[in-house]
Amino acid sequence: MFLVSACLAGFNCRYNGGNCATKIVQDLVNDGMAMPICPEQLAGLPTPRESCEMKIDMCGSKRILDKYGRDYTEEFTKGAELTLAIARTIGAKEAILKSKSPSCGCGLIYDGTFSGEVIEGDGLVAELLKKNGIYVRTESGQ
Repeated sequence: MFLVSACLAGFNCRYNGGNCATKIVQDLVNDGMAMPICPEQLAGLPTPRESCEMKIDMCGSKRILDKYGRDYTEEFTKGAELTLAIARTIGAKEAILKSKSPSCGCGLIYDGTFSGEVIEGDGLVAELLKKNGIYVRTESGQ
């Protein structure tokens, strides 16, 4: 069983109220082989919502902020923990998550400046799933 970002399955749950559906992920869900999740919605954040990015300080501490500096780290952490609980419940061994997201990004994430620049790193969900033995990749195969 796969765990997949709900926005990749066509659910309108992205920060802007849209989705970024991909046929492969939609087919996995339609065939009953994948469970779609949105960590931000699981944490109680609304759709639409302000775009957020991960800011990493010199000590390596991670915070999830919107462009106005509002801190959503607690909500994003809660979403990651709930996502892991679902992954365990369904026996997920692999996840396909939305690239560059502060939740789901795997390998590359936006750098926290809202400039479109990316840095090496994982979103909170991707990081937590990996630490718990779940293989994580993005819709781009990364």
